[in-house]
Amino acid sequence: MAHILGKPMIGHVYDRVRLNPLLKSTVVATCDQEIADYIESIGGQAVMTGDHHKRASDRCSEALEILENQTGIRYDIIVMVQGDEPMIHPEMISQGVQPMLDDPEVLVTNLMGKIENIDEFNDRNCVKVVCNNKGNALYFSREPIPTWSNSQDIPMNKQYGVILFRRNSLLEYMKMDLTPLEIIESVDMLRILEHGMKVLMILTNYNIFNVDTPDELRQVEKFMQDLPPL
Repeated sequence: MAHILGKPMIGHVYDRVRLNPLLKSTVVATCDQEIADYIESIGGQAVMTGDHHKRASDRCSEALEILENQTGIRYDIIVMVQGDEPMIHPEMISQGVQPMLDDPEVLVTNLMGKIENIDEFNDRNCVKVVCNNKGNALYFSREPIPTWSNSQDIPMNKQYGVILFRRNSLLEYMKMDLTPLEIIESVDMLRILEHGMKVLMILTNYNIFNVDTPDELRQVEKFMQDLPPL
């Protein structure tokens, strides 16, 4: 609910996500009544979940079950956008969806962007990811991975909070046991990797920043002042 350019951050996320034409519904999943009340006050839809979830993906899975029971609609692909991504561009959602439309064996996709400076590489709030030669994630960490080198060929990529699941994969996620690496890194996608599933990483040219601290809030507000209107 922190304000950016005079509007709560979750409002920016909601307004930008719902501009994507592929989405049938845009719903905010929350356990906070203040957030739900705000979303409903601007004409949006919120789903109240339990307050026991450790990961956003668990909350999203519960919200999916609630939503399907309420509406009778069965959703095929679920796009989870975390509420601290106010700079998300609607086109990023299409970039995450396309591999699923192209290949039915792709169960989970996650957007990533390039890290362009050493400060961001060392920032623990920036989740780094390394991939294999097919684009599937090998590991996520808050530590700088791969090891820093002066070589210009070292890929330094960061995870964005834009994750897409096929329906059954998301429901299965909530049934999986929490895993050790997921817990120590506090990264949802490690539960999937540790249970032997794949996460296809999609590199986007959109350079966005999430908000975890008051300093990042001020920085993102400056960036958003210069963004062109959608």
